[in-house]
Amino acid sequence: MSYEKIVSLLGSDAESLLQHQSQTISKEQLHAPGPDFVDRIFAQSNRSPQVLRSLQQLFDHGRLGGTGYLSILPVDQGIEHTAGASFAPNPIYFDPENIIRLAIEGGCNAVATTFGNLAMMSRKYAHRIPFVVKINHNELMTYPNKYDQIMFGSVDEAWNLGATAVGATIYFGSEESSRQIIEVAEAFERAHQLGMATILWCYTRNNAFKKDGTDYHVAADLTAQANHLGVTIQADIIKQKLPENNGGFKAISFGKTHEKMYSELTTDNPIDLTRYQVANCYMGRAGLINSGGESKGASDLADAVRTAVINKRAGGMGLISGRKAFQKDMKAGVELLNAIQDVYLANEITLA
Repeated sequence: MSYEKIVSLLGSDAESLLQHQSQTISKEQLHAPGPDFVDRIFAQSNRSPQVLRSLQQLFDHGRLGGTGYLSILPVDQGIEHTAGASFAPNPIYFDPENIIRLAIEGGCNAVATTFGNLAMMSRKYAHRIPFVVKINHNELMTYPNKYDQIMFGSVDEAWNLGATAVGATIYFGSEESSRQIIEVAEAFERAHQLGMATILWCYTRNNAFKKDGTDYHVAADLTAQANHLGVTIQADIIKQKLPENNGGFKAISFGKTHEKMYSELTTDNPIDLTRYQVANCYMGRAGLINSGGESKGASDLADAVRTAVINKRAGGMGLISGRKAFQKDMKAGVELLNAIQDVYLANEITLA
């Protein structure tokens, strides 16, 4: 996809997103993605040579290989959202082989999915694309529905089936978050011992985070603090939703804030809101990948490109987009994944 096509897809947002120059946290303070990211950032950390190799495998695969950016296909919705709701739009994805095929044909750096999906196809594909095993889930079979991330397998089993990395979710702010933090911290320690990289889905969840008609689960200040907790338990890469508003701490009247969080370190521009998320990932030392969100049909391509532009210009490391890709026929899914990657390959799109 050409730069001109990217501009066209952004529509009326093109100028505010492509011409914006951030006056909040300067780009010079960031540890931006690049071909040397593992050498520049992780080689001086406590990560072992085996973990460095796994990280480099992630960065070197697919159409974005060698750029320092990531395009990952995540498919855990069969558990998180029920398989029927997730795969009814395109039933071929009930078959885990087609999930892996989409990631390969779509030029992704990795495929992130469940123990069952990857174990079923391990010997055929573990050497062809990096596996990210999602080790915990919230399942929607319990009635009434509960919202708790529980372990679905062991880190050792993820290693046995050829994983390059493990992924996990913590619902920060939930009643169960303390247990989840301990479980995931221990799992990530074991993953690093075995030489695998770690990716954390840093999601916020608490009914109190919705107030006066505004959903602060996607507030820049709350999601950024979740990111900060995630890098504290040694996640190598942070997955987070794109921020849509700000001021969650103030609106709900909890936690601690500083006025400069809102007056100097952020603005209403989505690039600046996302840069605050990056800042809370140790200024980008742990890469921020934003999620692609739900499929909305005709607008999916434009929405995906918009999210990628915001992430890249904010200092993020890439996108992890699932439903927008697999809830279509495979050709259209590949085209959408390639469009995301084209944003990161476009030299005209730089740090704001």
